[in-house]
Order: sequence, then C-alpha cells, then structure tokens
Amino acid sequence: MSVPRPAEWHGMLAELIDVAHFVGPSGLAEIVEVAAARVGLDVTIHLVDHEQERLRVLSPDKATDPIPIRGSVAGRAFMTLTPVPSAGDPPRLWMPIVNGTERIGVLEVRGADPADPAMISGTRLLAGLVGHMITSKTAYGDAIVVARRSRPMTTAAEVLWQLLPPLTFATDHFVLAAVLEPSYEVGGDAFDYTVDDGVARFAVYDGVGKGLPAALTTAVALGASRASRRAGAGLAEMAEEVDRALKGEFTDSRFVTAVLAEFDLHAGHLRYVGAGHPPPVLLRRGKAVRALAGGRRTPLGVPAPTAVAEERLERGDRLLFYTDGITEARDADGTLFGLERLVDLVERHAAVGLPVAETARRISHAVRDHQGGPPADDATLLLLEWSEAAAKRSVP
Repeated sequence: MSVPRPAEWHGMLAELIDVAHFVGPSGLAEIVEVAAARVGLDVTIHLVDHEQERLRVLSPDKATDPIPIRGSVAGRAFMTLTPVPSAGDPPRLWMPIVNGTERIGVLEVRGADPADPAMISGTRLLAGLVGHMITSKTAYGDAIVVARRSRPMTTAAEVLWQLLPPLTFATDHFVLAAVLEPSYEVGGDAFDYTVDDGVARFAVYDGVGKGLPAALTTAVALGASRASRRAGAGLAEMAEEVDRALKGEFTDSRFVTAVLAEFDLHAGHLRYVGAGHPPPVLLRRGKAVRALAGGRRTPLGVPAPTAVAEERLERGDRLLFYTDGITEARDADGTLFGLERLVDLVERHAAVGLPVAETARRISHAVRDHQGGPPADDATLLLLEWSEAAAKRSVP
C-alpha cells in the first residue's frame, strides 16, 4: 500500500484535466476512477443528497446503499470538513469534496496508508479537482442531478432550484450558508446573494401561496430584484421594481414577503429593507442581541414607500434570516418550533465552532425532527458570519 509519488499525483491530475474536456456528467465518475487506478488507488465519489441527510454514490457501477451523514465516518468528514482515515480491509481515507466552500460530498479512497501525510495531501488535491469538475459538468446533463436525489421533484421545486445560487459562499472573512426545505416540494421560498467589490448583497423571499403559483410569484420577484440590482439600483429601488413587476405580471394580488440587504465586508456596514417579513436576528459573541426590525414596509407587490435601515456590525457577528416555515413548524401536539428555539440552536452551535454551513444543516434537521418530517410549509434559513475564523472553518 505505497502512497503515490508526487510525480504520480501530478500525472493523475493532469490526465483528469485533459480527459474531462470531452466528458459529460454521466462519464465523470469513470474518468476519476480510471485515473486513480493508474497510481494504485480505488476511489468512489459520494454526493450529498438534497436533504443533506445521506451520501449517495455517483457511479452506477458502484451502487450501494446511501451512507447516512449522522453517525458515519464519511458523514464526519462531510460535517467537519476534515479528512478522516478509517480502519478496515482495506483501510480508507474519507476526504470532503467542496467547490470553493460549497459542500458537495466525500471522496472515498482505498489503496494506500490513509494516515500518511503525503496521502492526505494528494487526496485533498484530487478531491478539490473533483469538486470543480462536478460543479462545471452538472449543467450539461442529468446524471449528477439524479444521483443526488432520493425521489422526484415537483415542477415548482424544479423551477426554483434552477434559479438559486449555491448553498454556501465565503470570502477570506465572510461566510454565508442557506438551507431550503422541503427540498423536493418547495414552492414559494427562495434566497439569493451576490458578492462583488467588497459588498455582499443578499435576500430571503417567501411568496404567497403554495406549489407552482407560489414558485412563479417568487421567480418574478427574484428576477426583478436581480435585473434592477444588475442595472445599479439600490435597495429601495429594487423593492419598488419588484412591486411593479408583480403588479404588472399578475392580476390576483400576489405578493412576496422579503428581506433585502447589503453588507460592506470591509466597514461592517449593513443596510436592509424588511418587506412584511420576519426581522433578521443579530448574534454577537454567540448570543442573540436583537431583532433588526427597521426598514419596515408592506410585502413586495403591495406598493409602499420604502425606507432603508442601517446597522453597524462587529467582527465575529452572525446574522440569521429565516422564513416563517421555520418558526411556525409544529410537532404532533401543535407546539411551535418558535424563534426562541431557533436562536438557541444557533447560539449552541456557534459555541462549538462548527462550520456555518453545518450549523444551517443541523438547524434544518432540528426543524424536521420537531415536526416529524419535512416542514408542512416552505422553510428557508440564511446564516451569515463576518469573521476570518468562520472562513477558515469552511474549507478542508
């Protein structure tokens, strides 16, 4: 079980880059496996499903039962973004697969000492390349998309997921992570963000109604927000453009509650508009400080004067944005999940230093556990942290 030499790692990665130019999503697993086999390694790509509950094998030739994230060695590598060696015959190395800071899955590697530093270093490079390849190839076919699903999506969910950015993004001192439930049936909830020139702009939306009508309403709001933002509009102008788009497109008084925000990553200056939506929560030094209840106006689609509120953040602060599907989830006895429980979970996870994306994932699963299954209403969570430490925890 000798570890590949540096030249062999280089040759394998070069081969993958060359071959990948002409391979679609359905052939990706095979070219990775063939290239790794040339240096004596047996690799398997496991992708996280949309529920973020299990890791599913990409290659149809290696079909096995999905690996649960909770309680497994592979899951530990995914949750903590750390390489995890495991004993067995043969022993394995489990390496998280990310693209940027978006968690994609785990690479399982057999054929060399999984605790050897050279093995860990080389596998990290391979997993990094695989993460980029998965992201770049996904749009060209259905194989990767299907591999990540446990069941079919509704039409409404298909529409919205195609419009959303990745669940996680980070700079060297800022991290943003989102979750959206129920993954296969979501209708009116959505989130959006962009980070350019030291300014992060982000939003959470909750369209009135359910199913496809709600998805189309939110899609119009999201499209109008992006179009006006990309044309140079500020927050107030964006909100008013969404008002016009919804009024012009629909005749049945549709509306979207939302929070629109922008954050200066250098100065710590936050500006935001709350359009009929639950106010975001500011957490400082691991404790909830206050709800950001400024900038209030009617929901988007119900035209009204738009004021922009401002807040100054400190390094290490977290911002929690959510839709009412989170706090209004009920258990069998009718007890609400509630804002207090939500904030308590964020505080406790902040105290143990989990990656921001893992905190968001665990909160969404706590809502599932409370309700005994996927939320009855759409439930979205957007969690941000302004700190270098959070950024460092977001990569392997």
